[in-house]
Amino acid sequence: MAEIARFLARHGLSGHARTPLAGDASARRYERLSGPSGESLILMICPEDGRPALDAFVALARHLCGLGLCAPAVHALDREAGLAVIEDLGPVQVAQWAERHPRDTAPYETAIDVLSRLQAAPPPDGLAHLTPKMGAEMIAPLGEWYAPALDLAPLQSGLRDALERHAPEASVLALRDYHAENLIWRPERAGTDRIGLLDFQDALCAPPEYDLVSLLRDARRDVSESLREEMIARFAARTGREAPAVAAACAVLGLQRNLRILGIFARLARRDGKTRYLTLMPRVWGQIRADLRHPALSDLAPHAAAIPAPEETAT
Repeated sequence: MAEIARFLARHGLSGHARTPLAGDASARRYERLSGPSGESLILMICPEDGRPALDAFVALARHLCGLGLCAPAVHALDREAGLAVIEDLGPVQVAQWAERHPRDTAPYETAIDVLSRLQAAPPPDGLAHLTPKMGAEMIAPLGEWYAPALDLAPLQSGLRDALERHAPEASVLALRDYHAENLIWRPERAGTDRIGLLDFQDALCAPPEYDLVSLLRDARRDVSESLREEMIARFAARTGREAPAVAAACAVLGLQRNLRILGIFARLARRDGKTRYLTLMPRVWGQIRADLRHPALSDLAPHAAAIPAPEETAT
């Protein structure tokens, strides 16, 4: 606390009121800094082992702003202390707006347009690449934490084959946690500036549909099938891809993401005591079952049948 106070004092922010913001699955913490004249900033507090993530956030924020997208400007930084003061992009998440305005599809439409602009530029150097092999290996937490009795090998082999057929190219920058709670809605702005981008420090190179799936197969909120189909069609049109191919890649990547998410949520509950993630598992399970009905996953469905439902696990 004393280190934070000194950091804020060095940058003339001692007089700002500090309000903790809701946390996420990471060890990072955030506070809103409210100034005497009504200005607002965000304080990011990273744990000691989070310095690489802080470096990645700063570099990627610069990259995204260079593309004309809305990422937070960094106003103050102390890397050794793991502290940064960043721009406050606004108070309203896309998730909150959608809850209050369920018929307004503009936030999702704009989020698709952001992906189109993001993917039109070459990704920055130095990022990990989500190859089919890596994608299959990433579901390891499913066996370690969610279903320890499950033989994961056939599932990983089948998933790798499906990724090689339908999502083989790690060709674009994917922000990775591109979902409605990490997107800020700014309806008073124009174009892609209406979407503010957060939580992109874990970005990687991935197939073009990876962030699309993160948005439309959201573990934290329901996205209607009609909206999902409309946004897949919009993404295909904006990126010059065929809608059936996009839908197939979404099914395979959706399965890959959600198998991993089941394992991560189980780990958060069992190891870290964050049991609130257990309430999200039934939605994730439902999304897995929905994606398994796609023809692109017909060969994998028999192997996936061995995965227990959330109510059948000891989590």
